[in-house]
Amino acid sequence: MKLAIVWSTPTGNTEEAAEALKAHLGDLVTSYLHVDDVTVEQMQSHDVVLVGVSTWDIGELQADFDVRLKEFADADWSCVTFGFFGGGDAVNYPDTFVDAFGILWEAFSVKGARLIGKVPVDDYDFEDSRALCDDRKSFLGLPFDDDNEPEKTAGRVEAGAAQIRSELAGVRVSA
Repeated sequence: MKLAIVWSTPTGNTEEAAEALKAHLGDLVTSYLHVDDVTVEQMQSHDVVLVGVSTWDIGELQADFDVRLKEFADADWSCVTFGFFGGGDAVNYPDTFVDAFGILWEAFSVKGARLIGKVPVDDYDFEDSRALCDDRKSFLGLPFDDDNEPEKTAGRVEAGAAQIRSELAGVRVSA
């Protein structure tokens, strides 16, 4: 099983979450890379890629992922399982909270990717998101809101790592 954490962060919050996930997942993590330093081929060489991405402005993908979106959308992801984590602002942008997960998942899923790490919406106060799935009962990944609920981030990341560990047993490993 090869697992990569690919992340980026304009403020440092997603990097801190990526580091915490790496610590919680330990020896399961085979690669830990900033999105600017990873190729599509490197991502495709992993069974699982956990993507750390934040949502900016009004539901926009952060800049360093946005410049790679077409490249990601053109690639074959049929041998990769993705998980998402990252920040958003549910108070000031309640109708676009963690839209970045949905933007990326739209590109990966149509090219055959699988998904792990969905999180129930119950512990979040927001209005809408492109990251919703399961009839609006779950997010496509692990959101956090360091702008308004920083005290919840560490616990959410720890729980997310435990969930990912348990889900990895069901991931098909490439040859």
